[in-house]
Amino acid sequence: MRVIVDHPGWTPASEPRRTVRTENSAWTATAGATLILNRVGEGRDQAPAVDTYSPMDLGGSIPENLRSALEEQGPVQRLRTADLWEALATAIIRQVIRADQARLMYHRFCDAHGAPLPEAGPSAFPRPETVLALDEDDFAGLGMAFKRRPLIAAAGAFIESGTKWAELPADVLVEEVQAVPRIGPWTAGATLADVTGDFSLYPYGDMAVRKWAAHASPDIDWPTDEGTFARWWRSFAATPEQLSALTVLTLALGGPRGQDQPPS
Repeated sequence: MRVIVDHPGWTPASEPRRTVRTENSAWTATAGATLILNRVGEGRDQAPAVDTYSPMDLGGSIPENLRSALEEQGPVQRLRTADLWEALATAIIRQVIRADQARLMYHRFCDAHGAPLPEAGPSAFPRPETVLALDEDDFAGLGMAFKRRPLIAAAGAFIESGTKWAELPADVLVEEVQAVPRIGPWTAGATLADVTGDFSLYPYGDMAVRKWAAHASPDIDWPTDEGTFARWWRSFAATPEQLSALTVLTLALGGPRGQDQPPS
């Protein structure tokens, strides 16, 4: 079993750690041979969901070399982000920049404005109310000036509509959040995949999926544009569950981090 730690909240260590929130609790996660979750402080919430994606869940239309690579890799575990606000804000942080830059920015933001834990572990992601109270200098001091407007807009929208959003099915919510300024299809899809574990919602035409599909099957003349690639990718799966497994397992071919630079 492998663990994919693609979310930038994971620390860059031999055994990455991450802090996640549920509705009334905080949890520390450790990614070793498997995922270990520990509640911090009081609370009765269930632990955040951990999804397992297996080559046995794949459809029958996958190119032979790609299937062989995914079967050799084996099952992959991934921790969901339980907090929709954090998932949305994280997808905004990931916009345009490289994965390593997004991790550095995420942790700087948490260290400066997040909630420290009473026990050892990374600080929890800042609440939307905290983000709304920050000024230009707060963002500029962290090298995040260009993230200020989309994060402020998302924080305001979440405070206003977050309760309603939580009641919407994923296929409706992925469209709803795009009404927020500077939230496009990539950001919305990455948000919903992160919070639901359903990577049929992920923008699977992006560079990371294209890169590792081509690496596993160099014999195929893969499309280089997102739209055409996405149509090909969908044709390899008969169900959303098969498409989700195919996408996560392919991202995991890139190693535990699973991600390359996302497109704009």
